[in-house]
Amino acid sequence: MTTVAVLDYGMGNLHSVCKALEHVSSKARVILTSDADALLKADKIVVPGQGAIAGCVQALSAQGLGQALMQCLENKPYLGICLGLQALYDSSEEGGGVDCLAVLPGRVRHFSGKMADAGEGVRLKIPHMGWNQVRQTREHPLWHDIPQDARFYFVHSYYADSADNKNVAGLTQYGIEFTSVAARDNIFAVQFHPEKSQRYGLQLLENFIHWNGEA
Repeated sequence: MTTVAVLDYGMGNLHSVCKALEHVSSKARVILTSDADALLKADKIVVPGQGAIAGCVQALSAQGLGQALMQCLENKPYLGICLGLQALYDSSEEGGGVDCLAVLPGRVRHFSGKMADAGEGVRLKIPHMGWNQVRQTREHPLWHDIPQDARFYFVHSYYADSADNKNVAGLTQYGIEFTSVAARDNIFAVQFHPEKSQRYGLQLLENFIHWNGEA
């Protein structure tokens, strides 16, 4: 039986992710863990999270979790959700500047100024909260049975600005066009919350359960 480890590093919203994963597959064993050894023994890794990226990076550095996660990122199927996406980039503007894991080139930026202007003098609300479309920019196994421009649920004030378009698998418009899905080799990470995104969110989680890590 496939073991899917959901990494518990104290950043919230974890049980809903576990329940959603359990819902889409009775053939997977879903564990919520903060143990580095359990992470290394698992077949697949899910890193969700809401909150501040500084807290995320600090938590990953504790108890050897960061080192174990970096090993997993080399070859295990990885699904990042919200902070699990942002943490992959070089750095974030949040909190005056935070170094992240530097797995993917790019920077996490804040929705602000003209970037958050919807036009005609209408300011977009920050955080970006609610349903929005994702434009798939390339084929991927995790897009199976998910139509182009499907809507997913977002909650975030910072967005990923990818430095390499080859790592972009989905884009979303909110004042600007930003990377809402990043993918490279065994890594697939989303800014939205599939566990809150009903039909297509559950489909994405089911696709991850069956994914072998090859794009």
